[in-house]
Amino acid sequence: QVQLVESGGGLVQAGGSLRLSCAASGIMFSAYNMAYYRQAPGKQRELVAVVTSVGTTNYADSVKGRFTISRDNAKKTVDLQMNSLKPEDTAVYSCAALHIRTYWGQGTQVTVSS
Repeated sequence: QVQLVESGGGLVQAGGSLRLSCAASGIMFSAYNMAYYRQAPGKQRELVAVVTSVGTTNYADSVKGRFTISRDNAKKTVDLQMNSLKPEDTAVYSCAALHIRTYWGQGTQVTVSS
């Protein structure tokens, strides 16, 4: 059974930091590209950051220079370090394991107050 379990969301003031973590089980983690998506109320889900199976990273323009995605294949985890948070970063953040099919975590709320 595939599981992606996220942790680390919460409420933070603008300019603050949060670190999200996603723990995977039931998949050959090292073979998957891992990503974080977010969805704000009334908006479409958007890709925030991705780290490929070989460690290449890519970011949405809106978070470049502020967010860092990293993976630990031994621990089967993918983290998203979020710095200099802005109110517009408020959303439900979900991790995803991307391969032939996509698996999703349950999502975690991030709220940034102004």
